Amino acid sequence: MIDYHDHEWGVPVHDDRRWFEFLILEGAQAGLSWSTILNKREAYRRVFDAFDPRKVATYTDQRLEKLRENSSIVRNRLKIYSARSNARAFLRVQEEFGSFDTFIWESVGGSPIVNAWQRSSQILAQSEESRLMSKELKRRGFNFVGPTICYAFMQATGLVNDHTVECFRYRQLRDGSTT
Repeated sequence: MIDYHDHEWGVPVHDDRRWFEFLILEGAQAGLSWSTILNKREAYRRVFDAFDPRKVATYTDQRLEKLRENSSIVRNRLKIYSARSNARAFLRVQEEFGSFDTFIWESVGGSPIVNAWQRSSQILAQSEESRLMSKELKRRGFNFVGPTICYAFMQATGLVNDHTVECFRYRQLRDGSTT
């Protein structure tokens, strides 16, 4: 978790495969701890073809049912099936906008929202932007994209900088450094 926080959480994403990975992982996390999903991340990469949305979009019901037997991932039927429907919606967004990256960054006006939280207890569970994102993603056929999931997605992918101001990552990310 420390390595994830120090090197990945909140770093702006601009790669469509990474976007798809976070969509799948954040949806799988619903109702669970992020550490549970992070510990299963490599397994998710293996079973979901390195998060290639073109491949995941073609998964058959038989393949998805087989994934339900795999204890290395969360075996919730709805979450597993949502990977396929989200892949299909993701490909439609790519076709319409040229990339998912272009589409999703529009939700925050093209640059990260930088909050200035003094304490982690101030950090929101959702925001107006995450509520609007949720509504738009649902309209486009995505699942497991409620406002709270969308806010966690925004935090993980750098759409919002929610490191507290005393955290060393806050200034680095605010100033555009990803290392």
